[in-house]
Amino acid sequence: MCGRYAATKDPAKLIEEFDAIDLTEGHARADHNVAPTKNVVTVVQRHPRDEDGQVLEDEPAERSLRMMKWGLVPFWAKDPSVGSRMINTRAETAAEKPAFRRALVSRRCLVPADGWYEWRRTGKEKEPFYMTEPDGSSIAFGGIWESWRPKDDDKAAPLITFSIITTDAAGQLTDVHHRMPLIVPRSHWDGWLDPDREDVTDLLVPTPDDIVASLELRPISSKVNNVRNNGPELLERVDPAQEGALFDAPKS
Repeated sequence: MCGRYAATKDPAKLIEEFDAIDLTEGHARADHNVAPTKNVVTVVQRHPRDEDGQVLEDEPAERSLRMMKWGLVPFWAKDPSVGSRMINTRAETAAEKPAFRRALVSRRCLVPADGWYEWRRTGKEKEPFYMTEPDGSSIAFGGIWESWRPKDDDKAAPLITFSIITTDAAGQLTDVHHRMPLIVPRSHWDGWLDPDREDVTDLLVPTPDDIVASLELRPISSKVNNVRNNGPELLERVDPAQEGALFDAPKS
């Protein structure tokens, strides 16, 4: 699964990396401990709209950075609180589940991350790790998003939410956890974001072996377990034996 990650790059760097324009309206913030229900930067590609809000399908799609809340709220949901239970979407069933299939067809996004956290269980202990690219380049998680409004107020501002696609862990990552976020290779970004492409079955596959092999699996401090801790010290490599206590389960 993916329940925590780090995203610290400012929009200027992400604009260059993802070849996008910035529509975050100054709301983007560096976050070393991103947790569900937070508003974070995502990357989408959409056709522009006219003054009446109609999609201009003949105009080229535009790639942009946008803020979204982590935890998908389906458009038909009665209560947005369901989003807290939909932070992840299994790649194997995304096309079948009513909560995800519409978004998978037409509302896909990339979720830029410096890396993500996972906990390896050994007996009663949970040892935290940070998975990241050694060269500092962004990891792009595959995601889906939705727009939700209360049924009784069609003039309310839409709530934009997303979920991170997950797959079976591969290679060295299986030593930490049996699931991992779907990492979309740069060569697949165009296909994943293409708003006119409905079938992405060939992209819902385990992360390529070379990408998995390139990742650093870094043991880190159990400070990351508490979502209130949020600073660069969370990313520092530590020797678990030196902490002198059992690792707690993550608290959110």
